[in-house]
Amino acid sequence: MFNLINLENVRQEMIDEVNRDIREGNVYISSRLNQKGRDYYAGTLLSSVTDGTPEVFYSNFGLDNFNSTEERKRPKGGFTTVQIPNNANITLCEGEFIRYYIRGVCLKAVSQNEKNVVAYRARHSDNPRRESVEMEGQQFDAQKLLNDLRTESYVDKAMGLPPGPNSGMCAKLLDS
Repeated sequence: MFNLINLENVRQEMIDEVNRDIREGNVYISSRLNQKGRDYYAGTLLSSVTDGTPEVFYSNFGLDNFNSTEERKRPKGGFTTVQIPNNANITLCEGEFIRYYIRGVCLKAVSQNEKNVVAYRARHSDNPRRESVEMEGQQFDAQKLLNDLRTESYVDKAMGLPPGPNSGMCAKLLDS
């Protein structure tokens, strides 16, 4: 479960960002989604940021929206077919909800003439990565992070964390 400190204060900004991406054709559509999932995704995302949470999002966007298998490259060449993980919907929905949440935080900060936002752990981790622990409390330029998250599909990459989904790291307004 996520502790999204500024959620109610940034919902409108999140909605604006989702609508911006829908309008510009920039909503991230995972290659794991089947046709039903591709058709249903943006509407479920918008509904979830309007009055939900990451948990509501993945509860409303189940595995029936995903292909059952995917092709993966083998390290020594060639491809293999693997099953889609049974938490694929959770990974996708949490990651995207948090990306729009941070975009909303950044947009709110910019609109309030705040230059920076601050990183914090929004979800408990029994074994957090060293890099994410070191990032807690670090400030980020709100406009730059917003721009990065508008073009980068992964929060960890935009915030400079090593690859890996759902680190639990997030951003909040400075006065929070």
